[in-house]
Amino acid sequence: FYKGTLMQKWPVRKARPVSKRLIPEEPLITGQRVIDAFFPVTKGGAAAVPGPFGAGKTVVQHQVAKFANVDIVIYVGCGERGNEMTDVLNEFPELIDPNTGQSIMQRTVLIANTSNMPVAAREASIYTGITMAEYFRDMGYSVAIMADSTSRWAEALREMSGRLEEMPGDEGYPAYLGSRIAEYYERAGRSQALGLPEREGTITAIGAVSP
Repeated sequence: FYKGTLMQKWPVRKARPVSKRLIPEEPLITGQRVIDAFFPVTKGGAAAVPGPFGAGKTVVQHQVAKFANVDIVIYVGCGERGNEMTDVLNEFPELIDPNTGQSIMQRTVLIANTSNMPVAAREASIYTGITMAEYFRDMGYSVAIMADSTSRWAEALREMSGRLEEMPGDEGYPAYLGSRIAEYYERAGRSQALGLPEREGTITAIGAVSP
């Protein structure tokens, strides 16, 4: 007999296995006409919101998190200012999901690791978010994960690498930075659940990138 439990343990830095990876086909409707018309994204795709500080990257991600046609939204505030996370906590409970008529907080997971928190927590927050997204994907849900921002995540990797006295790469970033970023975005996609192939789920990864 297999002993089933209501708790599953999984290392956040390791991707969850799937039965089969599929080609993304359904468009992600962000609710922003400019994005949907000129920069379309599919459910199971990946996208970046680039721009300098103060350009509105966080605002764009907030709007997508509010109005995207997905089942679950995971918002990771990695190294963000505390007041921006406070705005999310104040605004989201008052908004209604246009698809279900319920509060948006019913479908939203917030992971807050602000800039004044430990570097290790900031580095782990992105992995925590994508692992939670894989958990919901395996349940057959369509998930959108917002990483705000991947640049501050890279800075956390640089700081941890320096403390560990690892060989630095360009501008002091660790030599494995590119592979870590690739591993994160590769965990997005459309796939069939392991053990139940008829159950399909998607993860759409949207990350903010600043210079």
